Amino acid sequence: MRILHTSDWHLGRAFHRVNMLGAQSAFIGHLVATVREHDVDAVVVSGDVYDRAVPPLAAVELFDDALHRLADLGVPTLMISGNHDSARRLGVGAGLIGRAGIHLRTDPAGCATPVLLSDAHGEVAFYGLPYLEPALVKAEFGVDRAGHEAVLAAAMDRVRADLATRASGTRSVVLAHAFVTGGEPSDSERDITVGGVAAVPSGVFDGVDYVALGHLHGCQAITERVRYSGSPLPYSFSEAGHRKSMWLVDLGADGSVGAERVDCPVPRPLARLRGTLEELLADPGLARHEEAWVEATLTDPVRPADPMARLTERFPHTLSLVFDPERAPDDPAVSYARRLAGRSEQQIAEDFVAHVRGAGPDDHERAVLRDAFDAVRAEETAREVAR
Repeated sequence: MRILHTSDWHLGRAFHRVNMLGAQSAFIGHLVATVREHDVDAVVVSGDVYDRAVPPLAAVELFDDALHRLADLGVPTLMISGNHDSARRLGVGAGLIGRAGIHLRTDPAGCATPVLLSDAHGEVAFYGLPYLEPALVKAEFGVDRAGHEAVLAAAMDRVRADLATRASGTRSVVLAHAFVTGGEPSDSERDITVGGVAAVPSGVFDGVDYVALGHLHGCQAITERVRYSGSPLPYSFSEAGHRKSMWLVDLGADGSVGAERVDCPVPRPLARLRGTLEELLADPGLARHEEAWVEATLTDPVRPADPMARLTERFPHTLSLVFDPERAPDDPAVSYARRLAGRSEQQIAEDFVAHVRGAGPDDHERAVLRDAFDAVRAEETAREVAR
């Protein structure tokens, strides 16, 4: 069975101030063409279809167009909700849409009810695990303490239990939206840390033939059988080194997996340039970036006059301008943002405690801080879902 694995469309999202709906529409067209050209048997979309719980009308219209075009292909499509989606909104009409061959899986309670597809070698069971917000689903899965590993492990126990009732030789595919250990994140994914831990081990998914992951925006293989497709378009300059693509997966009769990448069209390359303003304007080696979307980091010791206007004369698609004068790390003039770069909310809070009282928090106090951050994030998630 040939499967096209994609995820993280983020319909409705902009790239800095650039509207990406045109590029997203072009990607949908490319997806449809790929299904035709490569004789795909099933399409899987592993979450974050939209960029936010209440997407703009133009994004909903594009999603509607995608559904119609996929249904017209006559190729089954499976989609799950991600942490950016409103599961309840995305799942509206799922039963009716399913009659057209578009199977939406947004309810955690249904994670062990597969979509069964057949090829010449028998059945393939597709299980959809929508994004599982631990604080909201721990009761459903009977876990005592909210955590990504606990709820995913419980969901996968249900999947394996159902698979055990299937005919011998039934192959299996799981769609999941999570941060799996070994994955390489970027700046454009929303933080899903719970209890100070964001990642879950890939071993949680043992016992199935292929795991189609969503959430991380870089295309990558955690193992031969556990892969992220990544986002089809860039959504932050941290993705400048990404090759945007989808996985074309061949699932053999014995459950073996072969996979190759199918490149996605991107409107412009990304470039992250660093140096003084005069260096960026004069360096002939930067000519290849003149039509790219540019993030320029200026290292001038004194902020130059009209830097954006001067940069856009050479790099007309400059979207981001950062000032980072070269200074020693202990220089008091080093910016607050630079001192905090790469530090989690938990670490910043612990540093604050140490600053105001001269000693950092003990283990109990760290747990209190962690629980407070988790409670606030869970409350925000619940509020967003209920909107």
